[in-house]
Amino acid sequence: MRFFILIFVFLYSCTNIATTPVEPIAKKTVTISENKINEPKTLCYNVVGVLNPKTKFNEDYILDRSLYHLKLDTVAQVKFWRSIMNLHQDSAIVNFGSSRTIIQKINIKDWNSKPDSIKKFFRDSVRLANNVDSTNRVLITSGKKFFYDFDKTSQNFHNGINCFVANGVDPWFAQAILLIESPNKLQKSNAGAYGPFQLMKDVARLYGLKVNKEIDERADFERSAYASSSLIKTICIPKAHKMLEDLNITGYSESDLWFKLLVMHVYHAGAYNVEKALFAFKPQHGNMDLIYTLWQTQTARFKNASQNYSQLVLAAMLEMNERALIAKK
Repeated sequence: MRFFILIFVFLYSCTNIATTPVEPIAKKTVTISENKINEPKTLCYNVVGVLNPKTKFNEDYILDRSLYHLKLDTVAQVKFWRSIMNLHQDSAIVNFGSSRTIIQKINIKDWNSKPDSIKKFFRDSVRLANNVDSTNRVLITSGKKFFYDFDKTSQNFHNGINCFVANGVDPWFAQAILLIESPNKLQKSNAGAYGPFQLMKDVARLYGLKVNKEIDERADFERSAYASSSLIKTICIPKAHKMLEDLNITGYSESDLWFKLLVMHVYHAGAYNVEKALFAFKPQHGNMDLIYTLWQTQTARFKNASQNYSQLVLAAMLEMNERALIAKK
């Protein structure tokens, strides 16, 4: 069932980003203007308006059509994560870790009740049936429908888009982060990241947020959005450019989807860890093949969660697109 109705297409301009002064930790949300649609494309060239039938308000939303131009809706890893996002937590999908090939769906309670010897026998049987060797990991991935609450997180898109635009940052990143970091409620990760944009304490403090025993401004949406967009603008994007420069990769645009996904990996894993992973296979060209290879690359501190990160971004973006397109009867 789809939850949104598309009511108008691309807005080609927001505010004049080049000349709008940005106050540090701005408390007021900048409203996207619809009065300059004849101007050249700006940061919100792919923003569309959608009507939320539950709230009866128009909401901003990023519609990235390159997902379909690149046929990313057909990629096995993306299809797998979309299945997980729509699967209840009492179920799990048996899959191969490297390709995310789906083997079967099982009941997680039944699986957890089995002894380790039976689990090992089951995994060996799956490998044998699919004619693969023991290096292929057979994973049991439980459903995450409870976590990926698209209805709830979409209510933050308008504010997130405006905050990022006000700071001169592509709002695509705001939507991507909101979709996969804390889409159902404010979360604190095992590493200590917190808030709607999952910021570490040191990063939050670097951009002026108060984080101490009495107050944690990472929970403040607009202040957290300012810090997140500043991190992307001043560290993640420049670091991604530097890595590609060191690999002699040129002739790309910051609006290329693969580049934005690379920036997202830097946001999640840190520049040092992404650089180590990239230089493990030394790509010669900037395209989606670079990202696909990154999914298969592990280093000391770039492991499963890091590999999965951009897969989750693509899956969540496509899920939101399904909810934003006109429902077909």
